[in-house]
Parts: sequence; C-alpha cells; structure tokens
Amino acid sequence: MTQQIPLITPETLHKSYPLLPEHLHCIAQHRKIAKKIIHGQDKRLIVILGPCSIHDPALALEYGHHFNRLSKKIANHIFLIMRVFLEKPRTQFGWKGFIYDPFLDESHDVEKGLTASWELLRNLVMIEIPIATEFLDPMLSTYTRDAITWGVIGARTSASQIHRQLASQLSMPIGFKNTTDGNLNHAICGALAARHPQLTLSIDNKGKICSFTSCGNPFTHIILRGTTKQPNHDPISVTQTIQQQHLYGLHSRLLIDCAHGNSAKNPTQQCQVFLSILKQIQDGNDSIMGMMLESHLKGGNILSMTDPCLDWESTEELLLQAYQILNNS
Repeated sequence: MTQQIPLITPETLHKSYPLLPEHLHCIAQHRKIAKKIIHGQDKRLIVILGPCSIHDPALALEYGHHFNRLSKKIANHIFLIMRVFLEKPRTQFGWKGFIYDPFLDESHDVEKGLTASWELLRNLVMIEIPIATEFLDPMLSTYTRDAITWGVIGARTSASQIHRQLASQLSMPIGFKNTTDGNLNHAICGALAARHPQLTLSIDNKGKICSFTSCGNPFTHIILRGTTKQPNHDPISVTQTIQQQHLYGLHSRLLIDCAHGNSAKNPTQQCQVFLSILKQIQDGNDSIMGMMLESHLKGGNILSMTDPCLDWESTEELLLQAYQILNNS
C-alpha cells in the first residue's frame, strides 16, 4: 500500500513563523521594483544569484549576509535577488530538493522540509533580501509564495498547462525558461497563457483542495538558459528570441541565465557569459533586463548538491566590475 502521511497546513506553518507587517511591506516593495524593471520604468540591471539548490539553511543564511552587504554597495545600478531554489526537477532520478528530503538521506521528511524552508525564507525576508525560487509542485507554492519576489517556471515544465495556470495566479514576476533542447515556443506560449485568467486546482491555506480562477499575471517573461547542444545568450540568439516572441504578441524584456547550457555547466564560464550580455546591454539592447548566476560561498561542487557554482569571491568581483561599467556609462 502507498504510504500516506498528513502534512502541516500552510496556515499552521505561517502562524508558527509569521511574517510581520514590516516583512510583508518589504516583500511588496521588492515586487514593485521588480515589476518596474520588467516594464523598463526602473533602469537598473536585475541579477538573480545564489546556490543552484538549497540543502543547508545555515549556509544559505551565511550566503544571504554576504549578498546583503554586496547589494547595498551596488544598489544604484543593480537590483539583486537571491536565488533560493527549494525544489529541483530531475531529468531521471536524483535528489529532488530540500523540501522533499531535507536530511539528504532519502528519509523524505517533507513536513520538516516545508517547515525548515519557510523558516529560511522568513529569516531572509527579515534581513530584507528579495527572493527568487522555482515553482515545481503547484501545491507547494501555497507554502512559499508569500515570501517570493520573483518566480521561475523551469525548462522541464514550461510546456505544462498546470504550471501556466499556477503562474497566472501568482502576484509576482514569473519567468519561463526555454526547454533543454532549445524550444522557445513552449516558454513563449507559457508566458502568454499565464497572462490570461485561468481555472486551476490547488490547496488553500487550510490545506483544502479548491478551484481557483486567477486574474492572469501581466508580469511573465522569457528566460534564455542555453540548450544541451549550444548557448543562446549571443546577440543573434537574443535577436531571434525577441523577434519570435513579438510574432506571438509577447513584448516582455528578457532574463538570460549565465549557467546551464549557456556556460556548459562550467561555473567560471559564467563570468564571460555575464560580461558578454552586459556588453549587449551597453550597446543599446534594452530588451535584456538582467541575468541569472549560480553562485555559492565556495566554487564548484564543494557546497553545491546539484550544479557546480561560482565561488563568492568571483561573484562579488564580477558584480563590482559590472557596477563600475554601469556607473561609468
């Protein structure tokens, strides 16, 4: 017989670790900035950076303090959002993320994963860090969404109707990644579908299954993340993406992921990718609003459970260099 384990409800979890009014105000302000950047009303570069995946809340919080100090130094030209990915899609098998297996031993204590994840998100919000995450299981979004500034629908789920429905009911910017084989149409159609009202099924704060009719999300966009065969961050690929999404009637600005297929999962290569994208922006391409980086306290897979990351010293040096370039332009 399949094992069934009742879980804590979102309402009970949030009452145990509440977001205070000042925390909610901070999240609202971060979302407001993010939406202005998407629409080009705020000219700052947006950079989403952080570990490929979270497996240790203490390390994530330590990273957050480094992140916070750097963010304050470069805030005039760059708006940083911390990457806090608590679920991980798998092509076949493997660790599915902190929420599913927080002890990293296949004990699959999901309630502990949910509790520790929400506590981490709350701790980051308390030090005023904007947070980005990938929404993988739509039911779990009810537990985490209130703390999130920017959401991602990943390369393996951009074509999913359920994820398009989820994105349509979220009240923050949502990026749809191109698929691992480079298909853009799924991401473009996903971003467009999520802009319209959708009927979807999910759980409410009390854990009850409900039908929801969303209002549609006007802040959806495309994320270029490269492919299994080649990158797509170069000027030709970016131009083709802009033209293709315009043919569908989508006119959002783009984010470009410097990791994954755009760096062949070589963490140090992310720096070259980042600077090449920054040059496109400096050359006048205002359709690019920013980049994503996979970064941790130490480089490679020393601390990362999944993809290798850029070390913090290189991350800070890269972003200070970008700040100087933007400051002198």
